[in-house]
Amino acid sequence: MELLNTILSWLMKKRVSQIEFFMQHPHDVQQEQFSRLLRTAKDTEWGRRYDYASIRTVDDFRERVPVAPYETLFPYIERMMAGEQNVLWPSDIKWFAKSSGTTNARSKFIPVSQESLDDCHFQGGKDLITVYAHNNPDTKFFLGKALSIGGSLQPNTGDTDSYVGDVSAVVMKNLPIWAQFIRTPGLDVALMDKWEEKIEKMAQVTMQENVTSILGVPTWTIVLIRRILEITGKSNILEVWPNLELFAHGAVSFTPYRELFRSMIPSEKMNYVEIYNASEGFFGLQDRTGAEDMLLMLDYGVFYEFVPLDELGEEHPRTLTLDQVELDKNYALVISTNGGLWRYKIGDTVKFTSINPYRIRISGRTKHFINAFGEEVIVENAELAITRACEATGAIVENFTAAPLYMGNRSKGGHEWIIEFAKEPGSLAAFTEVLDRTLREINSDYDAKRYQDMALQMPVVHNVPEGTFYNWLKKRGKLGGQNKVPRLSNSREYVDDIMGMISAVR
Repeated sequence: MELLNTILSWLMKKRVSQIEFFMQHPHDVQQEQFSRLLRTAKDTEWGRRYDYASIRTVDDFRERVPVAPYETLFPYIERMMAGEQNVLWPSDIKWFAKSSGTTNARSKFIPVSQESLDDCHFQGGKDLITVYAHNNPDTKFFLGKALSIGGSLQPNTGDTDSYVGDVSAVVMKNLPIWAQFIRTPGLDVALMDKWEEKIEKMAQVTMQENVTSILGVPTWTIVLIRRILEITGKSNILEVWPNLELFAHGAVSFTPYRELFRSMIPSEKMNYVEIYNASEGFFGLQDRTGAEDMLLMLDYGVFYEFVPLDELGEEHPRTLTLDQVELDKNYALVISTNGGLWRYKIGDTVKFTSINPYRIRISGRTKHFINAFGEEVIVENAELAITRACEATGAIVENFTAAPLYMGNRSKGGHEWIIEFAKEPGSLAAFTEVLDRTLREINSDYDAKRYQDMALQMPVVHNVPEGTFYNWLKKRGKLGGQNKVPRLSNSREYVDDIMGMISAVR
């Protein structure tokens, strides 16, 4: 393993110069990605429909090809899932990533080409290790195993030659031999579809390994670690994995979970790296130790566009390229990829923290917000308010969601929060007061509606029992690495369902 550590570390450090190149020449690199995508796809059905062969500029592309929600691409993807090829992308598509995001109550199925695996998902994983090794030259990462918490795969019922599953499972199944060698558990466990049995088996297997790194969603990583501690009787996970040094996390903000992880992994030497990996691709990673933003990865076969939020409701929204974005403004992300997604609205909003080089923070989801009264509260606002309330009251939050409380004949509107605490606040009233005060400080629209309780009253916060969100996800058939609790909703669907479940138990 020492020899493997030395060889892989040397090979991956060579990638640093390529990353530095796109950091220094971002617009040239993005133009090359754009031209290559259109050249490759010009003879597909989609490419012929929009005459990609005659497109010369990004402006031509924007004028000719519409910005596409999932509904626009779904008829094409449905045909691909039935076995048709050369529809959106020329190479054969044998894998479809099933996204936990839904559109009109349907799961989304994202085509995954070999190019998107090799040049985007795999490259993102390799660059994670490259950047980490560059920032931590004394790393012992390769002396142990990398624990991956993923999903499952099933044969595609419409085409026996293709498969459907979480993107993590698609990636794991196709990893090169060297990567399979350094990860745990084996695919027979990692790709199990019964989540509760899988967690149990993963705990039994991985507690015997020398785990030096973890890659996963914070929520499900906590579930696994807790089960291992239950089995072993240990007080923290370093007593099981003394050489653990890295947790690479994505999918949800890590901020509300930070203190909980510090309690389970009590070491100042532990490193936390945020990554932006989705079913649609791998887009960013935290390249600076201790930073709270991610480097936008520009040479992965993805061309980026950005929609100002005030354009989101338009039928043909205006989009910006990298050279047109501004700092500290929220944009909806639009991507064209080497998996056949064209001007696709991924559903995330991002904010640029730097434009030299281009670094971003994920600020929320285009559909995850509360704006029932014109307050425009986004996920970023909610997570900061939760964090400050925890700091002020000594609380640690396990999970949360929030929704509007609508006005009645004699009642004012407001927000209703359901919070599951790993460590309860000294005072729930104090927690609520800090939550509300922070939202007023960082969101002028919310503050205006809260003025003298004229439109919005003080938030209502429910402290729910341990396991509430786990049981709710289980009830909805949403257990698994790619499924997560929606932080905010502009409807009461989730909040009413959770409160109804709690009432039924009582």
